[in-house]
Amino acid sequence: MPDEIDEFLAFYPPRIAGQARTLRQLMFKAVPSVLERLRPGWRLIGYDLPITKRGTYFAWVLPELEHIHVGWQAGTLMDDPDHVLRGAHLKLKKVRYLTFAPGDRIPSRLVVDLTRQAASISSMSRGERQVLAMSRSEAVAGAEAVR
Repeated sequence: MPDEIDEFLAFYPPRIAGQARTLRQLMFKAVPSVLERLRPGWRLIGYDLPITKRGTYFAWVLPELEHIHVGWQAGTLMDDPDHVLRGAHLKLKKVRYLTFAPGDRIPSRLVVDLTRQAASISSMSRGERQVLAMSRSEAVAGAEAVR
C-alpha cells in the first residue's frame, strides 16, 4: 500500500518523481534521524530535526511539474563558496535552495553536505545563529569593501 508521499509524487512526471525519491534518500543519508512528512498545504515534503518536542523544520523537497527544488531554512547562514544556492535574487530572507530540471543529475555529495550543514545550523541556539549571522554579514561587508 503506497504511503501518502508516494501518492503525492504520483501526480508528477516520472522523472521529477524519481528525482524526489533520490532527494528523499539523500535527506536520510545526511541526517539519519530526520523526520519526514508531507505538508500538503505547501505541496512539499518537509524535514524536521528531532531536537524539539514538535521537531525543528529545516529542509524540504518541493516538486513542480517543470522542475524540482531542495531547500534549507537556514540557507543564508550556510557556506556557499561556489555560489550554487539560489534565492538571494528573489530577496528571500532566510531560505536557499537548488533547482533541478527533469533528467538533471542530482549531485549527491553536494546535497548531503548542504543538508548536514543546514541541520547543524538549525540545531544551534538562537544566540549562536545570531553570532553566525553577524560574522557572515561582516565577511560580506569586508568583501564588498575590497571591490
